[in-house]
Amino acid sequence: MLNKFMQMRLRGLVILAVIILILPMFMSNPFHYDMATQIAIIAATVVGLNLLVGFAGQISLGHAGFFGIGAYFSAVLTSSYNWSPVPTLILAAVVVGVIAWVVGRPILKLKGHYLSMATLAMGFIIAIIINNEGWLTGGPDGMPVAPMSIFGWELSSFNSYSLLGMDISGYVAWYFFAGVLLLLAVWLAQNIIDSPIGRALRSVHGSEVAARVVGVDTARYKSLVFVISAVYASVMGSVYAHFTGFITPAIASFEHSIVLITMVVLGGMASTFGVILGAAVLKLLPQVLADFQELEMMMFGLILMLTMIFMPKGLLPTIQKLIAKRARKKSEDQA
Repeated sequence: MLNKFMQMRLRGLVILAVIILILPMFMSNPFHYDMATQIAIIAATVVGLNLLVGFAGQISLGHAGFFGIGAYFSAVLTSSYNWSPVPTLILAAVVVGVIAWVVGRPILKLKGHYLSMATLAMGFIIAIIINNEGWLTGGPDGMPVAPMSIFGWELSSFNSYSLLGMDISGYVAWYFFAGVLLLLAVWLAQNIIDSPIGRALRSVHGSEVAARVVGVDTARYKSLVFVISAVYASVMGSVYAHFTGFITPAIASFEHSIVLITMVVLGGMASTFGVILGAAVLKLLPQVLADFQELEMMMFGLILMLTMIFMPKGLLPTIQKLIAKRARKKSEDQA
């Protein structure tokens, strides 16, 4: 029999699957599918980042670099060397995992501001390489990416579709493909959290000294979760590249890293479904504020600031707390 904790996680996964299934009922044009697919891809990325930041308590201000490596790895090998997308995606994830392990071992010995600066420098180095190696990456102008194909089934890039008179099935296929990947990302993260690895990560977050005293190899587990989160970013970077059909160095920029970390904090650190909500809010908010023109960025910053002031634990944990409080008060009134 499943314990209560596992039942809650399974229920959350089922609810997410139901949302993915019914959402197309409210989407009527390519833009809606474009936004929903982007949200699913970015949400899967931050689910991996949340393992590092929310559960292990380690900061990363250069995580978009891994996202960019995965994207450009797939772009170069599929477009310039005619590799198949799926093997390229897997190879990119392996390469990124090795890079993360080699880089993470010394970096994760640092703490606080020093760790922040080290991950920031790592991200800058990756972005500079992508920008400067124009013969390979196209430099600041970017480069095209071949369509995604899986066992002969091709998912054309969004840029290859005509916005007028097009077959909507292409957008629907990409949406459900990204939705399945998000479900897999969440399922894998939940299994890691419920495993001995997850318990070790939470002990590291609570107190590294106490964790070492009880025999936890903190350096090993911090490096391991750094690799896992980097592989998440690489895989979704590759998928994003095939989805858009064209990429630029902006996907590996410091600004993109900040957006990713903000999604984790906004949605709720150590809340797998919370960071998905954070990703959705942060992607949709600029669209909602687009009519305000020059005031858009100011209002965007104000909303984020007020959210973090009045909901410091994040959106979903705060909402869950309010619902539980109201239910408890209702039961007390009935008693």
